[in-house]
Amino acid sequence: MSNLLIVILGPTGIGKTEVAIKVATDLDTYIISADSRQVFMELNIGTAVPAPSQLKKVKHYFIQHKSIHDYYSANIYEQEVISLLKKLFPVREKVVMTGGSGLYIDAVCEGIDDIPDVDPEIRRKVEEKLNSEGVSSLRNDLRLLDPESYKKVDLKNPKRIQRAVEICLSTGKPYSYFLTYKNKKRDFKILKIGLNRKRKELYKMINNRVEKMVKAGLVEEAKKFYQYRNLNSLNTVGYKELFDHFDGKINLAESIELIKRNTRRYAKRQITWFQKDKNIHWFEPFHIDKILELIHKET
Repeated sequence: MSNLLIVILGPTGIGKTEVAIKVATDLDTYIISADSRQVFMELNIGTAVPAPSQLKKVKHYFIQHKSIHDYYSANIYEQEVISLLKKLFPVREKVVMTGGSGLYIDAVCEGIDDIPDVDPEIRRKVEEKLNSEGVSSLRNDLRLLDPESYKKVDLKNPKRIQRAVEICLSTGKPYSYFLTYKNKKRDFKILKIGLNRKRKELYKMINNRVEKMVKAGLVEEAKKFYQYRNLNSLNTVGYKELFDHFDGKINLAESIELIKRNTRRYAKRQITWFQKDKNIHWFEPFHIDKILELIHKET
């Protein structure tokens, strides 16, 4: 196999976009985004979509190609990316993929189980229950519907619990029934490059980025989508804290501090997820020469 997918991953705010553009420019190739929120066309500031000047430098895929009203998942992402790679590899032997959504990256690199589509009406009802009764109610549902999944799922992740309950109710079978935990074989090589730096430095970068987002109009952007706050696409850091502010639960300063805190916590979870993968080569983001040296050794 001569085709190579170069995956540049890491926590939010680490500088993946800049590194990916430098690598893609050096290789004269394309970039596939692996960000579960940058796929939505209506969202810009809160999802840290690459700037127009960055998008002009290198052709990007999976940036703002879906609506916040569309259902999207790691399963769909896997299918779309694999289909795209079949078109890109005959043109370029090396393609870059970058992002921080571990589930999306794993879906492309290792594959994800083929799980049936969820009945839209069931999804709507489960989402309504989550919004009205909270995640604890769905936890109880999952414990009764699928004890095996309940033991393994991250009980602090509402989206995972919601997904499992939806599958149980839509299919009449436990979510765990569809999980094989078998990796799919890909017809291309994969090189994973992880970006990280000292925790204090990363957290400072995250805090600074949130402040820049606020100055760039994050509050105004969130106001535009307040009426759609119950959509899964908007159940994300940067928007939900501001929605609480609009509800009068907290003041603006408190919501901004919560965005910083929750973004730092999200970054920590991302690092924990990626550190389980022993195939990742770790670098600090400014070590671009060492990163390119590794890539050229693989080709």
